[in-house]
Amino acid sequence: MTENMVSAEDTFTPDVVTTRNDALHRYELHVGGTLAVRTRFIDKPGHVDFVHTETDDAFRGQGLAKVLIHFALDDVVASGKRIIPHCPFTARYLRKHEVYTQCIDWPEGEPGA
Repeated sequence: MTENMVSAEDTFTPDVVTTRNDALHRYELHVGGTLAVRTRFIDKPGHVDFVHTETDDAFRGQGLAKVLIHFALDDVVASGKRIIPHCPFTARYLRKHEVYTQCIDWPEGEPGA
């Protein structure tokens, strides 16, 4: 399991933790031990397919989903795999962050357009 602590200079509480939960096929962001955001994925040979991102109602509007997606995409790229963004939120994030352009395999119909 991959884990990352958000630094104190970030605008979020210092008890934000991001993890990759392979058993449940999702990346997770916890705030104070509470699951706040999750993004489900399908791990394929050479690719990770992001299928859905969900933020708990109590944590919406704080930018936490962006923090989790950034962590997840960096993890995928570091593993040498490519990104397939079926999740509309992930697709919109990728369109705004060109650093990942060379690592994306857009699905037919390109979500988030």
